[in-house]
Amino acid sequence: MADDQIHDPLNFMRNMWGNMGFSLPGMVAPTFDLDELDKRIKDMKAVEGWLRMNLSMLQMTIQGLEMQRTTVGAVQAMGKMAADAAKSMSTEAADEPAPPPPHFFQGVADPAHGGALSEAAMWPWQMMQQMREQMQQHAEAAAQTATTEAQVAKPKASRTKK
Repeated sequence: MADDQIHDPLNFMRNMWGNMGFSLPGMVAPTFDLDELDKRIKDMKAVEGWLRMNLSMLQMTIQGLEMQRTTVGAVQAMGKMAADAAKSMSTEAADEPAPPPPHFFQGVADPAHGGALSEAAMWPWQMMQQMREQMQQHAEAAAQTATTEAQVAKPKASRTKK
């Protein structure tokens, strides 16, 4: 019987793992004990649940970071648009004399900087004014095009009635 233990590969593995202070893993030594199998199934389901929970948390973190990236990109794009609008307004303002700042900025604005604080505070208003002017120009151009088309269509209609 001692000879059987020497040639038994599972006995060799048990001894090797036992000497290291570890028990033999369940995948190497199958068991036929139903209670042991139920315990292993329960343990593996617990690990599976833990992994699923971590996967869900990882996916939520990724989605949160993607939303944050999109928001930061949008804010940067808006800042770039505002800076471009401010640059275009500053070139237009260099051609025209600057209007006096509103009364509530007069005490706060630094006269050495030419009212830079008031200009910085007024950029949303100036941008809205510029957008309104552009929309008005586009509306006028569309109305003029429609009028021109109506005038061109009118003589054709009068010729067909004759």
